[in-house]
Amino acid sequence: MTGLSIENISMRFDLPNGSSVQALKDVSLHLNEGELMSVLGPSGCGKTTLLNIVAGFLAPTDGTVVMNGHNVTGPDAERGMVFQQGALFEWMDVRSNVSFGPRMKGQKEADWGAQVDRLLDVTGLNDFKDKAIYELSGGMQQRVALARCLANDPDVILMDEPLGALDALTREKMQGLVLRLWKETGKTIILITHSVEEALLLGERLLVMAPRPGRIHKEYKLPFADMGVGADLREVKNADGYAETREEILGMIWNMEEEIMGRSETEQ
Repeated sequence: MTGLSIENISMRFDLPNGSSVQALKDVSLHLNEGELMSVLGPSGCGKTTLLNIVAGFLAPTDGTVVMNGHNVTGPDAERGMVFQQGALFEWMDVRSNVSFGPRMKGQKEADWGAQVDRLLDVTGLNDFKDKAIYELSGGMQQRVALARCLANDPDVILMDEPLGALDALTREKMQGLVLRLWKETGKTIILITHSVEEALLLGERLLVMAPRPGRIHKEYKLPFADMGVGADLREVKNADGYAETREEILGMIWNMEEEIMGRSETEQ
């Protein structure tokens, strides 16, 4: 079966004092090829833990991740990761960063050059390809990180708060770029965010997770990502149902945070 399946995933972290933290409990879902899913929830709901398990960085306590019919047992080029901080190579220029994956596979420039140059063009980096990473703004660095991920041609792109550190205007521009690349490449994307608005704009499917233990609380299927491709995202925010869904999710997460705070006070 094609696509990505998360099957009854649980994750428990055992602590040195003999206690443990149940980060995830019985999480299951399936993503078809080309779907865009945003994941939202209060701190401690296991969003990043789930993403790291899908990436192969963590082995779950229970359950399985299946990618295109085979079990995920570790990192692989079929799953690309874009971190909150770009994790770029500061000593390389932009083009060298973007082409790093194909070069490490032993490919010759004749094989990857045209694709890398196309990605530099699509992400607006062509005029900066010879610049050092430290010469770029945060938004430009995230463009490099996204282009580098795409240069590896993964089936699934995993994004962990990739736009969280950007200013509002740059973040909106990057949101538009993510939507454009999603449609142009047909990649499956899972995006973790703390922003309800971002989750609504970038989630064809939106997953709200609840904490202690981390689990799926509610899933939405939304039209706003499709509406936002090539459009003014501020106009999308005025679309029917957007404000109502935003308020519903904000209330949901607010109640979870209140429950967490009350639980913490009881435990003191």
